[in-house]
Amino acid sequence: MYDGGFMTQPFAFGGEEGKDAFDDQIIYRSSLQNFLIDMGDDVILVDTGFPAGSPVPTKKLGAPLYMGELVDDYLSAFEKLGYKTEQVTKILVTHKHPDHSAALSLFPNAKIYISAEDAAALKLTGENVVIADYADGSYHNFPRSTKVADGVYFIEAKGHTKGNSIVVVEDSGLFYLLHGDVTYCDAALKANKLSVVFEDVAAARATLDKVREFIAENPTVYLSTHCPEGYENLEMKRIMRL
Repeated sequence: MYDGGFMTQPFAFGGEEGKDAFDDQIIYRSSLQNFLIDMGDDVILVDTGFPAGSPVPTKKLGAPLYMGELVDDYLSAFEKLGYKTEQVTKILVTHKHPDHSAALSLFPNAKIYISAEDAAALKLTGENVVIADYADGSYHNFPRSTKVADGVYFIEAKGHTKGNSIVVVEDSGLFYLLHGDVTYCDAALKANKLSVVFEDVAAARATLDKVREFIAENPTVYLSTHCPEGYENLEMKRIMRL
C-alpha cells in the first residue's frame, strides 16, 4: 500500500533499552505490504492492509515512523493481481493492529484465523472466525502451532500483542516466515533488537529469540510488513543471514 517511507532507530530498536539508547538520526526504509499464498483451491491472505479511503499518513518532521507514499489502496492492489475477493478462503491475522486487520470485512467467504486474545480485542465473532488453539503441537522450535494447509503453519508468537502469531510457509526447501511486527525492519532482526510497540516485552523477547533460532537452523526468507526488504526478499528468495 505504501512505499518510500522511513523509521528511526529508536522506533525500530528501542523496545528493551529504551528510545534514548539509540540515535534518531539513523533511519531505515519503511513501507506497508501484506502477502497472498495461492494454494490452488485455497487462496490465503496473511493480514490485510487498511481499507480504501483510509487517511494517508502524513510525513512529519521528527516522526518516528512514516510508512511512505500511497502506492495503491488495498483492494485495488489485490484485484490487480488477478483475484476476486470471494476467492479468498482463509485470512491469517498475525495481530489486531489496523494495518494488519482493518480490511477483513472485504472478503465474505474467508475464514479468519486469529488468536483468542486478539479476536477478543477486535470483538470478532461469527461462524467464519476460527480461534487458533495451536493444537497441532510444536513446529520446529516453536511450542504451539496450527496447521492451516499443507506447508502452511499459524504459530503462537506472543509479545508484540498478547495474542501475536506468525506464519511459516514451506515451499521447495525454503521456509517463508511472515511475522507481522516481530521486528519492524530486517536491521532490527540482525541486531537482535525489539521495536518500541509491544504489549508484553518478556514474551516479545522470547519470540524474537525463537525466530532468530529458527532462522539460524533453517533456510528462511524473512517477510516483513513494514520494510521494503519484505517484498524484496520474496522477489529474490533471499535467505536471511544473521
